[in-house]
Amino acid sequence: MSLRSSSLMCRSLRYCVSHCLYATMTRMEEVNREANMLSPVRFLGCFSSLTLLVAVCLGLYVRWEKTSEATILVIFILGLFVLGIASILYYYFSMETASMSLFHLWFGFLLGLLCFLNSPALVNDVKEETTNYLLLASAVLRTLWAVLERIRGSVRYRPTLLTSAEFLELVGFAIASTIMHLRDAVSLIVLVVALAALVVDLRMKSFLAIPNLVCFLLVTSLAFFKSLEIATNPFALVCYLSRLICDPLLDVYFSGLTVTERWLPFLTRGAVLRKLTVLPLGLVELTFLVLAAIKLADLELWYVVIPGFCVSAVFWVVCHTILVVTLWGFHTKLNDCQKVYCAQRSDGRSLDRVMASKGMRHFCLISERLAFFSLLSTAILAGISWQPNSRSFMSMLLLVLPLESLAHGLFHELGNCLGGTCVGYALVIPTSHCSADGQPALLPPDLVQELNLRSTGMLNSIQRFFSHHMIEPYSCDYSTAGMPLDSLQAKLKGFLELRTADGPRHDTYLVYYSGHSFRTGDLALAGGDTLRLDEVLDWWREKNGGFCSRLILVLDTENSMPWVKAVRGVDELFVAVQGAELNRSPADSEAPPPQLGDFTSEWVEFNCNPDSDVQWSEKGRSIRAAYGISKRWSDYTLHLPTGSDVTKHWKTYFPKVTYPLVYLANWCGGLNLFWVCGVFLRCFRRFKLTWFPPTILDTGQGFKLVKS
Repeated sequence: MSLRSSSLMCRSLRYCVSHCLYATMTRMEEVNREANMLSPVRFLGCFSSLTLLVAVCLGLYVRWEKTSEATILVIFILGLFVLGIASILYYYFSMETASMSLFHLWFGFLLGLLCFLNSPALVNDVKEETTNYLLLASAVLRTLWAVLERIRGSVRYRPTLLTSAEFLELVGFAIASTIMHLRDAVSLIVLVVALAALVVDLRMKSFLAIPNLVCFLLVTSLAFFKSLEIATNPFALVCYLSRLICDPLLDVYFSGLTVTERWLPFLTRGAVLRKLTVLPLGLVELTFLVLAAIKLADLELWYVVIPGFCVSAVFWVVCHTILVVTLWGFHTKLNDCQKVYCAQRSDGRSLDRVMASKGMRHFCLISERLAFFSLLSTAILAGISWQPNSRSFMSMLLLVLPLESLAHGLFHELGNCLGGTCVGYALVIPTSHCSADGQPALLPPDLVQELNLRSTGMLNSIQRFFSHHMIEPYSCDYSTAGMPLDSLQAKLKGFLELRTADGPRHDTYLVYYSGHSFRTGDLALAGGDTLRLDEVLDWWREKNGGFCSRLILVLDTENSMPWVKAVRGVDELFVAVQGAELNRSPADSEAPPPQLGDFTSEWVEFNCNPDSDVQWSEKGRSIRAAYGISKRWSDYTLHLPTGSDVTKHWKTYFPKVTYPLVYLANWCGGLNLFWVCGVFLRCFRRFKLTWFPPTILDTGQGFKLVKS
């Protein structure tokens, strides 16, 4: 190595370090002028990047010094040139996006070179040891900076799968792997894609993301990199992995995004693009199966390997056929949800509410069990076909696991967060005066017109309520002459036996009534008939026997309190009554007395407008709301798939040969291994709702029951 080349290398290193120090200090002065103080946390992030830059420069210099490779010198000088351009674009032209793109791309590439350009000559070299310590220091400082940023609440979380910085560093690292032999390079590129899938898996907070991370670290550290034909630098690998894994791993705890917000980039994709994702997934799965079949060439234990592989392969094929069909069915249902969401976006509805109304929760609960069996079959096949010397097999396994974990996590999260389906029926009878025998009396024409206008307003309010909360309307009846008991009985029984399009019963049945009632709370009907609460509950038992749906009655009557109190003694049913008490002598004597329809207007406004100023707990209210719930209301859980539901789901989406596996998935999913904890939780919830009922009770369907 000539002295001239060495001096050139030293001058380039001094120039790079001095320029970066100058740029960093200039930026610090700008921040100091803006905020009148230098944020220690921000300085920590800058110092971490600066430490990494020095470590990369020193590491490349040591490798050039030991090997005298001209290629390393060219790459080093080109890297300094690119970083210089990035600094100029950032600080002088305010082109932050282009500058940071170049920065992350080259850092990923140069870290990859440090990983793979490793030789025995670097052992015990002082400058190499300094490089390793700087890499570790950079990783520690960046992790500390990321933790402090999240503790301070300075991080803005946005729905994304991969950030541009992560993507570019992954691309740079993959490009650096091309310096190796073709077979090793392909395996490393697949491993980089697997790492990208793992980052997405962590950011989506998938149920199995942490076990996937542990599996990735164990396989890569104990088997994959040891199988490569060259030695790698573990310090550079640790630094690189920490830069990519740190943020999504911390966000598992710190991120406050909801499930639909996290998955929004995927859920809002076009129908064609989403369905096309099934094709590469299928190709990856088939490639893994082919690589696993290479194990059959090992004849040492053929009497164990061949039968075990055949059985596990058949199980794997069936499971993954079900997984592909499930994903295709999910995309089809999601397309329907997107159409409704796009058509009604102006009404302020969220995508999760639309998906809940379309029965997506029930679909995801069944699909979660099937996706778990796909993961289980992959683990079994990988265990039987384990090949510690095959880099291609290990890298493909590490790619398949997070992809299947993402599918399982999507179904798991949506199945747990989405609300259930709800169907509603409304009946408005505009009668406020009755004769002694309970029959509606004739009213003056002007009062009739006022009642009709008020009743029309109630119908409009309840239809707005149904539409806003995506409640499927069964019927909204308006009868000026009253309704006979026989007609109402047929109507309610037909309503109470409704089912969703997929087959199972709705989770919630809501009945709204506004009209005349007696002091006992019974509803006044035509022909002198009355409707008692016991009759409604008997019809509900008849139609809901063996199911766990719930019934909610919303009453806008003058005498709803008897039903509110009576329902609190009901056992073995999930029933709630929302009513109100009209105070005919309000504190403000000048205000007009409340009438039927006023409670409906306020209750609908409270449940449909997040900015509503309705205060149910204020004193002196002329309309005092009250609700009553049955004894077991706190035990209610949304409808879980039963055996008949799974059978209907199977007949709709899957071929007949897969039914045994679907049945097995349903049986395993129905096991409750934590029933003891469930008993204590049910007792606590029941005690809380009985003795300390909240002022506002969330039903889980988007609307609330209230009391004053």
